Amino acid sequence: MKDDKGLYYYPFPQNKRVRMYIRSSGSTVEFRMWHADDPALWDKHGWVAWEAIEQAIAMYSGKGFDPKQAYDIRVARALINEAARETKK
Repeated sequence: MKDDKGLYYYPFPQNKRVRMYIRSSGSTVEFRMWHADDPALWDKHGWVAWEAIEQAIAMYSGKGFDPKQAYDIRVARALINEAARETKK
């Protein structure tokens, strides 16, 4: 999906009030979360590279926020590739 902020997917499909925005930056994919109930989140947290998310996944202890659940590199790459194909048409 796409809006004025860019490409996004729903990291928690049951909650449409949270969106994960994605973009390609050089050779990496970057992520940025938006939450309808916390608009300041967008301003407080900038774009995060996939490599930093991989580090967070490796350190996850099983308690609290699970980065693996919210940040899906396969979905992100698929959306980026689809958008690139649409642009070429």
